Amino acid sequence: MSFSDSSVPRYLQIADVLRKRIARGIWKNGEKVPSLESLMGEFGVSRVTVRQAIDVLAREGLVLPQRGRGTFVTGTPPQRQWQREWQTVHASVDGLAQAFKDTQPRIVNIDELCSVAPLQPSDGIPADRYVYMRRVHSEKDEPYCVIEIYLDEAIFRTAPDRYRSEAVIPLLATLPQGGITQARQALTVGNADMDIAKLLNIHLGDAVAQVRRVFTDKDGRVIYLGEVIYSGDLFRFEMDIEPPHPR
Repeated sequence: MSFSDSSVPRYLQIADVLRKRIARGIWKNGEKVPSLESLMGEFGVSRVTVRQAIDVLAREGLVLPQRGRGTFVTGTPPQRQWQREWQTVHASVDGLAQAFKDTQPRIVNIDELCSVAPLQPSDGIPADRYVYMRRVHSEKDEPYCVIEIYLDEAIFRTAPDRYRSEAVIPLLATLPQGGITQARQALTVGNADMDIAKLLNIHLGDAVAQVRRVFTDKDGRVIYLGEVIYSGDLFRFEMDIEPPHPR
């Protein structure tokens, strides 16, 4: 088995593979897992690396190494109680506003003097100044995403208390006509670093969905840039595939 050339240590990548086998029932509670030698051969790593991976799962209560007998499955990873679903590839701003309306945002840090946003040339015309916020969004007391927001300062100043304490997209959806004339988003898949893993209560190296959203006004000015990282186990992206046209 090959591993990604990421900054995530090899033993944590192996621990994630083994954890998923337990979660999927491939290794059931009470069963003995393959020997260290077998896992060394499968993953092409040293005994020390395999032991480190097993130790991670032991600390999580998923396995129990027993001297002279081997390692046995003793638990299953906790399951999240809900899942967010994006039903179409072209989500409307109103649809996004509806999805975020019950969220519980918590500001991690805020900079109301931020002057620039990390825009790409194709995004649009920069606003004069942006307010930067980094927030964690939760639902049912479970964090599901971390958002870095760059909001046009002129819009922020119209209701600063609300923009600090409420989800931003539902507020933007109420702007008068011409406030948002174009909205785009792009989705990629990555892995959680130490900071994101801590904020989302997931493991280092777990899969995450990364969404970049850009809203522009009638003048082509970027009024909102949102860079969102979703916990992979709470995110599902669905889209309809058009059937072939009659020939």
